[in-house]
Amino acid sequence: MKDPQSGVPGSVDEYLAKVPAEMRATLQDLRKTIRAAAPDAEEVISYRIPAFRHHGILVYYAAFSEHCSIFVGSVSTQRKFAAELRPFAAGKGTVHFTPQRPLPAALVTRIVKARVAENKARERAKHQRVAPTSKRSR
Repeated sequence: MKDPQSGVPGSVDEYLAKVPAEMRATLQDLRKTIRAAAPDAEEVISYRIPAFRHHGILVYYAAFSEHCSIFVGSVSTQRKFAAELRPFAAGKGTVHFTPQRPLPAALVTRIVKARVAENKARERAKHQRVAPTSKRSR
């Protein structure tokens, strides 16, 4: 539940309800695409905006006055798709799009799947780290 004094939305649906209708429809399409690409991911509000989390954050997305944004959440994934994202790139880690020029769903799907794989690999590596062996006395 949200803190009524904070202005932080308590859910993704609450966030989207406050977004202008044209941008809301675009973000709802993006949300469906992300959910289809990562069906086990959990929707959360993080940094006051919607995000999907699966073994860590996959992507964030938001609406602003002139555009929508998706935040890829990973420099390596951003680099992997740099050529395809170039027409939408707006800054380090930020991709801008509009209802008139949305991100291609196939590109979003590939980005999200890459982020899922990246997060799972990081999680596996974390669990596979071997604890230092203790020295045995002779």
